Amino acid sequence: MEPPKFVDEIQKKVAELLESSPARDIERNAKAAFASVLGKMDLVTREEFDVQREVLARAREQLVRLEARVIELEAELARSKAGNENK
Repeated sequence: MEPPKFVDEIQKKVAELLESSPARDIERNAKAAFASVLGKMDLVTREEFDVQREVLARAREQLVRLEARVIELEAELARSKAGNENK
């Protein structure tokens, strides 16, 4: 069942009134101001943040491996020096 034509007309008029009301202008201005403030801030997207977090995690893993390797090489060097001193 379709609403009567006059109901459609009233809905259109109310929508037009709301569209051109001062409240709508205030909302637009507030959104523009908020967007401007956010644009000036040093923010990154969630996607960029997640990518950098993954990069950091891989870098930390590599650092742990490299630290272990340095310890291993230092131990080999110490053994080598000790072996040369005993000769």
